[in-house]
Amino acid sequence: MSPTHHLEPDSDLPAELASPARRALTQAGYTRLEQLTHVSEADIEPLHGIGPRALDQLRRALAARGWAERPVWVEDPAA
Repeated sequence: MSPTHHLEPDSDLPAELASPARRALTQAGYTRLEQLTHVSEADIEPLHGIGPRALDQLRRALAARGWAERPVWVEDPAA
């Protein structure tokens, strides 16, 4: 069991998510993937520790649960 999972037993954020991204989300109040379905990428992208890799990992995790079709989590092709 990793220390992160010990500290956040109710978290279902992707295991591969880097510690800075996990901390940024947790400090902003996001410990469950479902919570991210109520905000947009634009809302969490400015958090220190959230970069392109973290966003991609979150997109994939949301897609695995069938939540990535929501307009706020569809990658902008112009980006």
